[in-house]
Amino acid sequence: MNPKFLIPSLSLCLAAFSMEAADQPNLIVIMADDLGYADVGFNGCTDIPTPHIDSIADQGVRFSSGYVSYAVCGPSRAGFMTGRYQQRFGFERNPQYQPGDPNMGLPLEEETMATVLKKVGYTSGIVGKWHLGAHPDLHPLNRGFDFFYGHLGGGHRYMPEDLVIQDSYSATDEQESYRTWILRNHEAVAPTKYLTDEFSDAAVEFVSVNKDKPFFLFLSYNAPHLPLQATEKYLARFSDIKDEKRRTYAAMVSAVDDGVGRVLTTLRENGLEENTLVFFLSDNGGPISKNASRNTPLKGAKGDAWEGGFRVPFAMQWLGKVPSGKTYDKPVSSLDIFATITGLSQAPVSPERPLDGVNLVPFLTGDNTCTPHKAIYLRKFDQQRYAIRKDDFKLVIPGPDKAPLLFNLEKDIGEQRNILSSHKDIAKELDEMRLEWSSELMDPRFLGLIHSESWQRNRNK
Repeated sequence: MNPKFLIPSLSLCLAAFSMEAADQPNLIVIMADDLGYADVGFNGCTDIPTPHIDSIADQGVRFSSGYVSYAVCGPSRAGFMTGRYQQRFGFERNPQYQPGDPNMGLPLEEETMATVLKKVGYTSGIVGKWHLGAHPDLHPLNRGFDFFYGHLGGGHRYMPEDLVIQDSYSATDEQESYRTWILRNHEAVAPTKYLTDEFSDAAVEFVSVNKDKPFFLFLSYNAPHLPLQATEKYLARFSDIKDEKRRTYAAMVSAVDDGVGRVLTTLRENGLEENTLVFFLSDNGGPISKNASRNTPLKGAKGDAWEGGFRVPFAMQWLGKVPSGKTYDKPVSSLDIFATITGLSQAPVSPERPLDGVNLVPFLTGDNTCTPHKAIYLRKFDQQRYAIRKDDFKLVIPGPDKAPLLFNLEKDIGEQRNILSSHKDIAKELDEMRLEWSSELMDPRFLGLIHSESWQRNRNK
């Protein structure tokens, strides 16, 4: 976190804490795409069993107030990948699929988690969705990663027979990018399985090959993002769900859960569980009406400044190092994953690009009893939406020329009761903090998917 935003008491807490770094623990981050807050068992889901995902929370920590840094995919992933609010470097829109534009993605001057970990001997792999730029200069292997098996754009079709464009760089827009072959490093390969299963296979392969050295795996599923597609193997598990959209969505989530189970089994079989941090989260809230996801009891959906937009299912395990079966209620961020692994591995972070996250481990072990973040922030430039959460209070500015709203999330998680009139002093404090944070940000540096002709043509279809 930028020291400018640390209140004095928190600064003292952090300064007083020291922890001997572990011996380069492995890191696996499993990120689902457009998964609803209420669509995993550890958040109360009853119609979609997710036993393997739930086991991460059961054997580790469930974050009840886990946030990502943005309410749609691309910027959220840019924040996670750099450990910094992506508005600091102008990545505030879903990028268009433009293989000819080296500026349409994660700026080259920003260091990725893989780049930083490489400096201390880590091997890094990404499997699945990239969405941080389709130009060759922005390819994962040019951003610190050693292995890539996935697609460059924001989504993909799942059935092998649908993938008819061999060259990823020949796709001219987002719609065509959904039909490309998969890249294995720089080589185009034609998948033969349901895509989620392909990605699970590649993740297991990466762990098995790199089991004897420190590694970072980003298992970046594009499921359950649209289009809704599932094989009969997974659909058959949900014959009791009569709504076809919800049934297909459930099947897609179940396929992800199977893959999570395979990765966890591979860790166990290779004796790696106690030396591997495993995180599970979604890149943003569920878009509910589009893919039949559910964000209950949160208000809103993907894209919103309401909780349903950027508060997500979030869990972590590190056997023997952090408590098992713990629920941690203080707000945490996907930005913390970068700070956690660099803190533990002693990987050097550039002072010119200070992290906005914190090492979560001391907070989970109880060595640090402070609040990890002074505040959690959100800005959506194009819609002029803002949110800031400090402790239990959240200020929301729902759009230009709209009055701000204040909620107490501990008492009103669904953001139904605006209490600003009776807490004007708190609202004023939060808005001053928002303005201070905003002063450090920049405007978006590229036009987004919403500005493309193809998106405009297809948005109402």
